[in-house]
Amino acid sequence: MSNVIVTDHPLIQHKLTIMRDKNTGSKDFRELLTEITMLMGYEITRNIQLEDVEIETPVVKTTCKMVAGKKLGIVPILRAGLGMVDGLVNLIPAAKVGHVGLYRDPETLEPVEYYSKFPTDIEEREMIIVDPMLATGGSAVAAIDILKANGAKTIKLVNLVAAPEGIAEVQKYHSDVDIYVAAIDEKLNDHGYIVPGLGDAGDRIFGTK
Repeated sequence: MSNVIVTDHPLIQHKLTIMRDKNTGSKDFRELLTEITMLMGYEITRNIQLEDVEIETPVVKTTCKMVAGKKLGIVPILRAGLGMVDGLVNLIPAAKVGHVGLYRDPETLEPVEYYSKFPTDIEEREMIIVDPMLATGGSAVAAIDILKANGAKTIKLVNLVAAPEGIAEVQKYHSDVDIYVAAIDEKLNDHGYIVPGLGDAGDRIFGTK
């Protein structure tokens, strides 16, 4: 079963509360999303491998630690996931960025892929899928399906706010994918929105309705 890691640092909870407020405008919403994603990045990257390197300080030669091993890739689910990319790239400038575009079929309500592009060495990278909301879980499951079909071997899912239903859906189909969230909310309402949630993340990021 997937691990669910809740990064409930006081700064994350404080910033998330401001994001939830309906009076918070798009500019502040975007900036807070970037800041929270950076703070979550510490936990997401906790298990990155290190290697010894020799450097020379102004005082003496010494052996220190630097990041080694598996390279990283970041994959936002379009379009709201774009709001989380800068926060991780600021922390991990060498990460490659792919994209997955999905829309919901109005009849079947199933996610349909309309765009995808990934690093050519996807199988060698730890891929981090980002999307602010994990609601029904349909888009997350579809994105993971697509990454695995393209060769991804190691995948993490990172969401700002999750509903229990969405977590259960990802665990049902992808028990090998760890889920990182800033908060697990109460439930989904009849329209598939997370309660209490923060509304439509894409609309709030980009100022659309």
